[in-house]
Amino acid sequence: MISGLHHVNILVPPSTLSLANLFYGTTLGLTSRPVPHLQAGTLAWFDISESGQQLHVAIGRPDVDFTDEARKASRHPCFRVESAEKLRELQERIWEHYQRGGEGAPMSCDEPGSLGSGAQGVEYPKRFFARDFAGNRLEFSL
Repeated sequence: MISGLHHVNILVPPSTLSLANLFYGTTLGLTSRPVPHLQAGTLAWFDISESGQQLHVAIGRPDVDFTDEARKASRHPCFRVESAEKLRELQERIWEHYQRGGEGAPMSCDEPGSLGSGAQGVEYPKRFFARDFAGNRLEFSL
């Protein structure tokens, strides 16, 4: 079902997105790509060669200490799933484990058929979020 890593999302302090563009774009040589128009100025996205994998850089909220748990929770991997059908199957499987609980159960999962807990917009592919048993945020996408 999971065919690879789509992206990893990291956070930078407020007012440092230009530094992120300098470091990841110029220093590391990653290719900048357009971000969703509603989030322009708050995100930077980079392609990692021609692999289809990406690095997403987001600005942390200024009203919370940068090391705060809420900020750490925004850092997450996004797993690429091979098809819309497999994505739906995986979401249903994670949701069922969340509902029944028990060992290794996720702390949360977007309910199948719901709008989902991530940002909305035409730029985003079909996706859902879950938190593993330890609270790590995970994204699953086409």
